[in-house]
Amino acid sequence: MNITTRTAIKQLPNRQAELLWTYGLTHALDYLPAQLVSQLQEAQPAETPGLSALGLSLLPLATSFAVAPVSDFYVGAIAVDSQGNAYPGANFEFTDTHIGQVIHAEQSAIANAWTHGAEDLALLVINYPPCGHCRQFINEVNLADNFRIQLPDSSAKSLSYYLPDAFGPNDLNIDKRILGPQTIPSDKNNITVMAEWAYENSHAPYSGSKSGIALQYEDGQIVTGRYAENAAFNPTLPALQMALNTRRLQGKDWRNIQQAIMIETPAPLSQHQNTRALLGSFSAVKLDYIAK
Repeated sequence: MNITTRTAIKQLPNRQAELLWTYGLTHALDYLPAQLVSQLQEAQPAETPGLSALGLSLLPLATSFAVAPVSDFYVGAIAVDSQGNAYPGANFEFTDTHIGQVIHAEQSAIANAWTHGAEDLALLVINYPPCGHCRQFINEVNLADNFRIQLPDSSAKSLSYYLPDAFGPNDLNIDKRILGPQTIPSDKNNITVMAEWAYENSHAPYSGSKSGIALQYEDGQIVTGRYAENAAFNPTLPALQMALNTRRLQGKDWRNIQQAIMIETPAPLSQHQNTRALLGSFSAVKLDYIAK
């Protein structure tokens, strides 16, 4: 737990701080299970009740994970699924590579929810209005019927408020969405198996160019990332960014990679060169690449 995260927790009401601190002793704070979220809601000040208000209270916690060496602009987000589980996210910038490699806070929280097996998105709490890029990214997600976006000092609003007359998967006759039922890897300790699983469970309904990556770190942990394609193409989230996002939100060093395996269908699109460029901007590890 970094100093900024500790400070964010200490700023919460005593009972909420105690709950998060106790949970954080044995768990990463990238995933807040529904039972904990319910307890945090019960400890929410009487003048600001409800799940949306709790999400706003937790934004400093989410923002503490932000990495913004270029903009120095720190954004946090809290995604909540229909089961009541909460998933923090934050913006993530990289130096020595092109600006398009960035992860937006909304993408981060949604990718985090996807990593943890969330099947839909019911609420997204953000400390700044979502940019057009993120509004389009959210439109690719399996949203609950009552999905709302909550900002500080504003009432909760639907995606259609922020993205009227939207273009999305339906316009291209695509039913598949990001978030939904997913398989379980057969061997979580095998990096090749995990890369294959990430590839098979990626979201590439428009190009068919599925892509997945698995990273093994010095502490032995294996994290995966899945390509998340978007109907508008540009808001697509590459697999490496998703994997790095997972590691960062666990409060661990995301740079000390020992092995990296990428599997993709390289036609008609390929993420290979962009992935190699981003990885090479902070690591000397070789990218093992498998084309299928």
